[in-house]
Amino acid sequence: MTAAAASATPSAARPAARSAATSTGASAVDKGVGPLLRGWREQRRVSQLELALRADSSARHISFVETGRSRPSEEMVLRLAEHLDVPVRDRNALLLAAGYAPRYPETPLDDPALDALREGVERLIQGYEPYPAFVVDATYNVVAANRGIAMLLDTVPEHLLAPPLNAMRLTLHPEGLAPRIRNLREWRGHLLAQMERDIALRRSEALRALYEEVAAYPYPAEGSPGIENESENESDEGPGETVPYFALPMQIEHDGRVLSFISSISTFNTPMDVTVAELAIETLLPADPATVKYLQSLMS
Repeated sequence: MTAAAASATPSAARPAARSAATSTGASAVDKGVGPLLRGWREQRRVSQLELALRADSSARHISFVETGRSRPSEEMVLRLAEHLDVPVRDRNALLLAAGYAPRYPETPLDDPALDALREGVERLIQGYEPYPAFVVDATYNVVAANRGIAMLLDTVPEHLLAPPLNAMRLTLHPEGLAPRIRNLREWRGHLLAQMERDIALRRSEALRALYEEVAAYPYPAEGSPGIENESENESDEGPGETVPYFALPMQIEHDGRVLSFISSISTFNTPMDVTVAELAIETLLPADPATVKYLQSLMS
């Protein structure tokens, strides 16, 4: 674990995650698999006929499954879940509701079985230095980060750095990075929209609670760095020069200058473990020559 995330150990967030998983499993059994599948189908805006065609079944059989008149096989539950893009954790809940054992394990990130994955991810984000990179779980708790992130957090108060670190809290809290983000209105809107999409995909109560918390944070007071200069975009390349951004950048003040980053998020393909399925690696790519020059100077 890198220095910036040494206190953000996966075990810190694991009890809550397991509690949520247990609650989800219990409620799934109570509801039955039919209503759960209908809920996912309606959320994805897919008709019974369209789902039947995708899953090589019939609309009649899908209707019988949803109303409880027919019990789907384990293979059918997994096939329907795949075509409805149901997250791995919720596929386990569907299996439990249908009377089958969960298919996907949830291995703690600090388990020796995930040593290779954890070490590989940490080498990846360290190799990305001096550019910032970090890894989050399903509720944006930071489980690893490199020195580029530590650089951005150097003025954040200690109480926000207490474990478990949460990327959304650190970014949007009025005592966190928010006062230093020059285009805060745009960036805040982008992050909240991202969380809304995740909530729609995962139907996570913990994620919804986090969204309601950070969406309610007061906007930083007028006169703080990010608000006072929000319309400005100065750089070492010279005043008045326009940088043609290809995506919305996060423009953040650091040590008297403005750094611009484009965010990129990576996940694992076809994960077979709940923990791995919910990990995301976020890298901040310099969006202009001035940011590249400054970050590279930190390495010299």
